[in-house]
Amino acid sequence: MSELPIMLHGEAIEALIVGGGSVAARKARALLIAGARVRVVALEIGADLRALADAHQKLHLEERPYAPNDIGNAQLVLASTNDRALNRQVADDAHAAHRLVNVADDPARGNCRTTATHRAGDLVIGITAGGVPSAAVRIRDSLAARFDDRYADAVATLATLRRRLLDSGAAEEWTRASEALLDEGFCERVERGTIESEAARWG
Repeated sequence: MSELPIMLHGEAIEALIVGGGSVAARKARALLIAGARVRVVALEIGADLRALADAHQKLHLEERPYAPNDIGNAQLVLASTNDRALNRQVADDAHAAHRLVNVADDPARGNCRTTATHRAGDLVIGITAGGVPSAAVRIRDSLAARFDDRYADAVATLATLRRRLLDSGAAEEWTRASEALLDEGFCERVERGTIESEAARWG
Protein backbone atom coordinates (compact mmCIF):
# COMPACT_ATOMS: atom_id res chain seq x y z
CA MET A 1 0.00 0.00 0.00
CA SER A 2 1.35 3.42 -0.96
CA GLU A 3 1.36 5.89 1.93
CA LEU A 4 1.04 9.69 1.69
CA PRO A 5 2.68 11.37 4.71
CA ILE A 6 0.70 14.37 5.93
CA MET A 7 0.57 16.40 9.15
CA LEU A 8 -2.79 17.50 10.56
CA HIS A 9 -3.18 20.60 12.72
CA GLY A 10 -4.11 18.96 16.01
CA GLU A 11 -6.04 21.89 17.44
CA ALA A 12 -8.33 21.88 14.39
CA ILE A 13 -9.22 18.19 14.80
CA GLU A 14 -12.23 16.64 16.48
CA ALA A 15 -11.62 12.92 16.88
CA LEU A 16 -13.83 9.98 17.80
CA ILE A 17 -12.29 6.90 19.37
CA VAL A 18 -14.45 3.80 19.65
CA GLY A 19 -12.92 1.57 22.30
CA GLY A 20 -11.94 1.91 25.95
CA GLY A 21 -8.80 -0.16 26.41
CA SER A 22 -5.06 0.38 26.26
CA VAL A 23 -4.92 0.94 22.50
CA ALA A 24 -7.63 3.58 22.72
CA ALA A 25 -5.81 5.23 25.64
CA ARG A 26 -2.53 5.36 23.70
CA LYS A 27 -4.21 6.95 20.70
CA ALA A 28 -6.16 9.39 22.85
CA ARG A 29 -2.94 10.49 24.56
CA ALA A 30 -1.25 11.17 21.22
CA LEU A 31 -4.23 13.19 19.99
CA LEU A 32 -4.39 15.23 23.18
CA ILE A 33 -0.68 16.02 23.00
CA ALA A 34 -1.36 17.41 19.52
CA GLY A 35 -4.19 19.57 20.88
CA ALA A 36 -7.16 17.67 19.42
CA ARG A 37 -10.61 17.41 20.94
CA VAL A 38 -11.35 13.74 21.62
CA ARG A 39 -14.56 11.81 22.29
CA VAL A 40 -14.39 8.20 23.42
CA VAL A 41 -17.34 5.84 23.14
CA ALA A 42 -17.03 2.37 24.66
CA LEU A 43 -19.03 -0.20 26.59
CA GLU A 44 -16.25 -0.28 29.17
CA ILE A 45 -13.73 2.50 29.74
CA GLY A 46 -10.46 1.55 31.36
CA ALA A 47 -8.49 3.23 34.10
CA ASP A 48 -5.92 4.73 31.70
CA LEU A 49 -8.58 6.66 29.80
CA ARG A 50 -10.26 7.79 33.01
CA ALA A 51 -6.96 9.13 34.29
CA LEU A 52 -6.42 10.96 30.99
CA ALA A 53 -9.90 12.49 31.22
CA ASP A 54 -9.14 13.75 34.72
CA ALA A 55 -6.08 15.54 33.35
CA HIS A 56 -7.47 16.84 30.03
CA GLN A 57 -10.58 18.93 29.51
CA LYS A 58 -10.55 18.11 25.79
CA LEU A 59 -11.23 14.42 26.44
CA HIS A 60 -14.89 13.42 26.79
CA LEU A 61 -15.85 9.86 27.78
CA GLU A 62 -19.17 8.13 27.02
CA GLU A 63 -19.54 4.66 28.51
CA ARG A 64 -22.23 3.08 26.33
CA PRO A 65 -22.60 1.10 23.09
CA TYR A 66 -21.44 2.68 19.83
CA ALA A 67 -24.09 4.04 17.45
CA PRO A 68 -23.56 5.15 13.81
CA ASN A 69 -24.55 8.74 14.59
CA ASP A 70 -21.57 8.94 16.97
CA ILE A 71 -19.48 9.85 13.92
CA GLY A 72 -21.06 13.30 14.22
CA ASN A 73 -18.63 16.09 13.32
CA ALA A 74 -15.49 14.02 13.88
CA GLN A 75 -12.96 14.52 11.11
CA LEU A 76 -10.90 11.58 12.39
CA VAL A 77 -12.39 8.27 13.55
CA LEU A 78 -10.37 5.56 15.27
CA ALA A 79 -11.84 2.06 15.56
CA SER A 80 -9.88 0.73 18.54
CA THR A 81 -11.93 -2.04 20.12
CA ASN A 82 -11.09 -5.73 20.54
CA ASP A 83 -14.22 -6.61 18.53
CA ARG A 84 -13.34 -7.02 14.84
CA ALA A 85 -16.98 -6.84 13.73
CA LEU A 86 -17.54 -3.60 15.60
CA ASN A 87 -14.33 -2.13 14.20
CA ARG A 88 -15.55 -2.99 10.69
CA GLN A 89 -18.88 -1.29 11.38
CA VAL A 90 -17.18 1.85 12.68
CA ALA A 91 -14.92 1.89 9.61
CA ASP A 92 -17.86 1.46 7.24
CA ASP A 93 -19.79 4.27 8.95
CA ALA A 94 -16.76 6.58 8.79
CA HIS A 95 -16.14 5.81 5.11
CA ALA A 96 -19.81 6.50 4.36
CA ALA A 97 -19.42 9.89 6.03
CA HIS A 98 -16.18 10.60 4.07
CA ARG A 99 -14.01 10.86 7.18
CA LEU A 100 -10.45 9.85 7.94
CA VAL A 101 -10.58 6.46 9.67
CA ASN A 102 -7.95 4.33 11.36
CA VAL A 103 -8.69 0.69 12.21
CA ALA A 104 -6.44 -0.74 14.91
CA ASP A 105 -6.74 -4.44 14.03
CA ASP A 106 -7.05 -4.06 10.24
CA PRO A 107 -5.14 -0.99 8.98
CA ALA A 108 -5.96 -1.71 5.34
CA ARG A 109 -9.66 -1.25 6.11
CA GLY A 110 -9.04 2.37 7.05
CA ASN A 111 -7.70 5.22 4.95
CA CYS A 112 -5.01 6.48 7.35
CA ARG A 113 -2.56 5.21 9.95
CA THR A 114 -1.33 6.73 13.16
CA THR A 115 2.43 7.00 13.55
CA ALA A 116 5.07 6.40 16.17
CA THR A 117 5.83 10.06 16.86
CA HIS A 118 8.83 11.90 18.23
CA ARG A 119 8.45 15.54 19.27
CA ALA A 120 11.20 18.01 20.07
CA GLY A 121 9.61 21.45 20.21
CA ASP A 122 8.17 22.16 16.77
CA LEU A 123 10.13 19.31 15.22
CA VAL A 124 7.75 16.38 14.69
CA ILE A 125 8.85 13.06 13.22
CA GLY A 126 6.24 10.40 12.45
CA ILE A 127 7.18 6.81 11.58
CA THR A 128 5.18 3.96 10.06
CA ALA A 129 6.68 0.58 9.22
CA GLY A 130 4.39 -1.50 7.03
CA GLY A 131 1.84 -2.21 9.74
CA VAL A 132 4.45 -3.35 12.29
CA PRO A 133 4.04 -0.82 15.12
CA SER A 134 6.88 -2.20 17.25
CA ALA A 135 9.35 -1.66 14.42
CA ALA A 136 8.11 1.92 14.02
CA VAL A 137 8.63 2.50 17.76
CA ARG A 138 12.22 1.20 17.63
CA ILE A 139 13.03 3.40 14.63
CA ARG A 140 11.43 6.41 16.32
CA ASP A 141 13.45 5.87 19.49
CA SER A 142 16.66 5.63 17.46
CA LEU A 143 15.89 8.92 15.71
CA ALA A 144 14.85 10.58 18.97
CA ALA A 145 18.28 9.90 20.43
CA ARG A 146 19.80 12.18 17.78
CA PHE A 147 17.06 14.71 17.06
CA ASP A 148 16.78 16.09 20.57
CA ASP A 149 16.36 19.53 22.16
CA ARG A 150 19.29 20.90 20.16
CA TYR A 151 17.14 20.52 17.06
CA ALA A 152 14.10 21.96 18.81
CA ASP A 153 16.11 25.08 19.64
CA ALA A 154 17.54 25.33 16.13
CA VAL A 155 14.12 25.00 14.49
CA ALA A 156 12.68 27.65 16.84
CA THR A 157 15.56 30.01 16.03
CA LEU A 158 15.11 29.56 12.28
CA ALA A 159 11.34 29.92 12.46
CA THR A 160 11.74 33.22 14.35
CA LEU A 161 14.29 34.47 11.82
CA ARG A 162 12.11 33.45 8.87
CA ARG A 163 9.05 35.16 10.29
CA ARG A 164 10.96 38.35 11.13
CA LEU A 165 12.50 38.66 7.68
CA LEU A 166 9.31 37.83 5.78
CA ASP A 167 7.21 40.18 7.91
CA SER A 168 9.70 43.00 7.25
CA GLY A 169 9.53 42.42 3.51
CA ALA A 170 13.01 40.90 3.31
CA ALA A 171 12.05 37.71 1.48
CA GLU A 172 15.24 37.72 -0.57
CA GLU A 173 17.35 37.97 2.58
CA TRP A 174 15.51 34.95 4.02
CA THR A 175 16.29 33.03 0.83
CA ARG A 176 19.99 33.84 1.22
CA ALA A 177 19.92 33.03 4.93
CA SER A 178 18.19 29.69 4.42
CA GLU A 179 20.65 28.72 1.69
CA ALA A 180 23.53 29.49 4.02
CA LEU A 181 22.09 28.01 7.21
CA LEU A 182 20.26 24.99 5.80
CA ASP A 183 22.92 23.53 3.57
CA GLU A 184 24.36 20.01 3.84
CA GLY A 185 26.22 21.01 7.02
CA PHE A 186 23.07 21.99 8.91
CA CYS A 187 22.86 18.93 11.16
CA GLU A 188 26.55 19.06 11.99
CA ARG A 189 26.26 22.71 13.06
CA VAL A 190 23.17 22.03 15.14
CA GLU A 191 24.97 19.26 16.97
CA ARG A 192 28.06 21.45 17.36
CA GLY A 193 25.87 24.18 18.86
CA THR A 194 26.70 26.98 16.42
CA ILE A 195 23.47 27.38 14.43
CA GLU A 196 21.95 29.99 16.76
CA SER A 197 24.98 32.28 16.61
CA GLU A 198 25.12 31.90 12.82
CA ALA A 199 21.43 32.76 12.51
CA ALA A 200 21.96 35.88 14.63
CA ARG A 201 24.11 37.36 11.84
CA TRP A 202 21.06 37.66 9.60
CA GLY A 203 18.39 40.30 9.83
